[in-house]
Amino acid sequence: MKVMRALLFLAVCLLDGARAAQADCGNVSIAEMKWKSAAIAANFDKFILENGYGCNVTLVPGGTMPTFASMDQKGEPDIAPELWIGSIKIGFDKAIKNGQLIETSKILSNGGIGGWWIPKFIADANPDIRSVQDALKRPDLFPAPGVSSKGAVHNCPPGWSCRISTANLFEALDAGKAGFELIDSKNPDDLDDSIANAFKTKTGWLGYYWAPTAILGQYDMMQLSMSVAHDSTEWRACTSVEGCAHPQVNAYPVSQAVTVVTSAFADRAGPALGYLRARTWDNATINDVLAWQDENHESNEGAALYFLRNYSELWVPWVPADVAEKVKAAL
Repeated sequence: MKVMRALLFLAVCLLDGARAAQADCGNVSIAEMKWKSAAIAANFDKFILENGYGCNVTLVPGGTMPTFASMDQKGEPDIAPELWIGSIKIGFDKAIKNGQLIETSKILSNGGIGGWWIPKFIADANPDIRSVQDALKRPDLFPAPGVSSKGAVHNCPPGWSCRISTANLFEALDAGKAGFELIDSKNPDDLDDSIANAFKTKTGWLGYYWAPTAILGQYDMMQLSMSVAHDSTEWRACTSVEGCAHPQVNAYPVSQAVTVVTSAFADRAGPALGYLRARTWDNATINDVLAWQDENHESNEGAALYFLRNYSELWVPWVPADVAEKVKAAL
């Protein structure tokens, strides 16, 4: 009888411990950013935390500046899955140093990549073109719309910072003297449509684009080298400054996007924190998921489920085996 009572007591303790662990996770708020890669991450975080760790997750609207300010000053939301820290670097570093916020992972393993790209079918047919300088020797391969005698470098829409940097680099590279025109996009769709049309007509395309994006999941593009390293001082002083008098050739920076949690959440997250420390995905995967979402007109939640169903080899190692089985069963 004593043995039975002891076993019963142990079972109750274990059950209470499991309930306590689940209660520790409890209510969790996650910032669902306005851009799709971050919004999809927020949705698969929600699914994994709820079904794998027993959390009760709420998604809240987010953006880089407001989410960082709210987490730093108010301690909410609990998690920002994809926070781009370039524009908040000073405040972010201070919050990390003071222990108010904790960086758990670099969610984009490749970082955010910007630069000048060409279609891979052009690169395959012209193995001598691997840098921007190489491409500028061949204006015939990248004809300007309606002016086939000149090459084109496609630029960003108004109001985007890449419009300024691309214009400065166009000048620094003497692209005009090389027989090229700078084609400013009227809006984001205009830029995307120019790439889609190039693939439809099997015509060369040269210009600025970035990853992760749906377009790079739909169309096989290759980024060109700028043949120089990134100079952050030059970038801040001139490359990114409109009307800079003497721009120099400069490589685009790789932008860091990280997952951040509040210290209060980290203290009570338990095993769920291990998941957030392990979770990172690459641009090729994100591009593919974004392309699927765009082609199927799916929601961010639908794209998150598509990722979990089709990329288990990537996400299963993020969690313990028993958690992975719970998530798979919920799918």
